[in-house]
Amino acid sequence: MARFNPYENNGGTCLAVAGADYCVVAADTRLSIGYSILSRDHSKISQLSDKCVLASSGFQGDIKALQKALAAKELIYEHNNNKKMSCPAMAQLLSNTLYYKRFFPYYAFNVLAGLDTQGKGCVFTYDAVGSYERTGYSAQGTGSALMMPVLDNQLKSPSPLLLPARDAVTPLSESDAVDLVKDVFASATERDIYTGDRLEIVVINSFGTHRECIELRKD
Repeated sequence: MARFNPYENNGGTCLAVAGADYCVVAADTRLSIGYSILSRDHSKISQLSDKCVLASSGFQGDIKALQKALAAKELIYEHNNNKKMSCPAMAQLLSNTLYYKRFFPYYAFNVLAGLDTQGKGCVFTYDAVGSYERTGYSAQGTGSALMMPVLDNQLKSPSPLLLPARDAVTPLSESDAVDLVKDVFASATERDIYTGDRLEIVVINSFGTHRECIELRKD
């Protein structure tokens, strides 16, 4: 007899890279269960505000519930304070929201990225119960173990233990960062069956947001 499980991992991979004045967020569009592909065109990226984007991998039911909860809280904040929530404030809100559900957690692995109040790129990476860290780059999802070694080699984020503290943003230009993201996704799709079909890339900078898509492996 099959045992009831409230969670299902629908696969996919998301990634973010922060630069001096930009942030690149990317995710594939494949939605799977086991060896079945449910959709080849499912976006894993949600724009929470003008300068803040959330990319999530895991159980899509919980991800949608989490996005709705964040959107409602952000709207309440905007009405109460007459301004949009900053990306670091949104990062703390997401941490609180995940921690509140820690005894029956959202099965969602998130990367929150955007521009901070100084206009610098910022990336926040999370576990399922709200523990988070600001880094220069991060990947979550089924292909993250294949991507992170390449990102570590190419970007080499400084240790948070160094004093004085160093900036975590990556030294690459915006176009080079986009090219690197395309390369690591093309590599991960060769080995991860849950990542593929199309790659959605969102670039956030002082001019606003720019979105593009490229094709990945479909097998």
